[in-house]
Amino acid sequence: MALGAAELAHRLARDAEAVCRYYLSNGRREGRYWLVGDVRNAPGRSLFVRLKGLESGKGAAGKWTDAATGDHGDLLDVVRENRGLVEFRDVANEAQRFLSLPRSAPEPDHDRRTSSAPAGSPESARRLFAMAQPITGTVVEAYLRKRGITALHGTGSLRFHPRCYYRPDRHSPTETWPAMIAAVTDFDGKITGAHRTWLDPLRRDKAAIDTPRRAMGNLLGNAVRFDVGRDCLAAGEGIETMLSLRCVVPTMPMVAALSAAHLAAILFPATLRRLYIARDNDPAGDGAMASLIDRATEAGIEAIALSPRLGDFNEDLRTLGIDALRAALRVQIAPEDVARFMELAT
Repeated sequence: MALGAAELAHRLARDAEAVCRYYLSNGRREGRYWLVGDVRNAPGRSLFVRLKGLESGKGAAGKWTDAATGDHGDLLDVVRENRGLVEFRDVANEAQRFLSLPRSAPEPDHDRRTSSAPAGSPESARRLFAMAQPITGTVVEAYLRKRGITALHGTGSLRFHPRCYYRPDRHSPTETWPAMIAAVTDFDGKITGAHRTWLDPLRRDKAAIDTPRRAMGNLLGNAVRFDVGRDCLAAGEGIETMLSLRCVVPTMPMVAALSAAHLAAILFPATLRRLYIARDNDPAGDGAMASLIDRATEAGIEAIALSPRLGDFNEDLRTLGIDALRAALRVQIAPEDVARFMELAT
């Protein structure tokens, strides 16, 4: 008997990890999600598929979002796009063919390999952060100041590593570069991952390599934290974006989620009442903002979007100056929070 779209999507979602391993084999499992470049199975991490979740609605297993494009859908959409199919009949036939295949035992999670500290695991992230040093007087401080960021209070989540390994791909030799190491933590302050920004010490800028930023460990739901948010919190994608805001609102707790996909998935403190979303001015930023507003509203949290005039708030800071940034934020932030968080910066 032919199955409808909803039933096919539901059956695929029951075995979401097997679907991902079959159609999105260039990805990998991280916690409750499968990360890959896109629905056509390109290498990367911008698309995330929920492997476990509710039967239907938001948070359901099998739902996916591509932070690079803002696209989203279910596993039936993955089958269609991955195989380049157009007619629903062909999509349904392919899905039913997959559902009839015998299942093998899933491969072990990347973070559960038998090594004492597997590459890319939370444990290796903790070790990397422990080996690094405070940023004062280092190329990390010089890099941030060159980007107009002078408020470096409360940046204990950032450290400097003088010779951090970088490997362009698995076929290339390993290089070493200075790097800014950012600790990704949960609510309890436990390090679950790390983010590396490789730097060129002569230019005080990102290193001239293909991917000067990379993350490792368990990121989804967690973030790089600047102070602990309780009733009020600002969240955005980039470390430099959030540090730029701290130049204007120096005592507001903030988190950097490191990407649009991870921003949309951050977890909320139980006591949170107001969330400021520092959006990046691009389609992925718009998608993350919309998802986060929906989630916050469902949780009874007031969500307020903060919009830059240019691409992001660090670009505003560097191009327009701190006075213009302060004036722009003053009219976007709730009046009581202007008095609470901005007065020290005026």
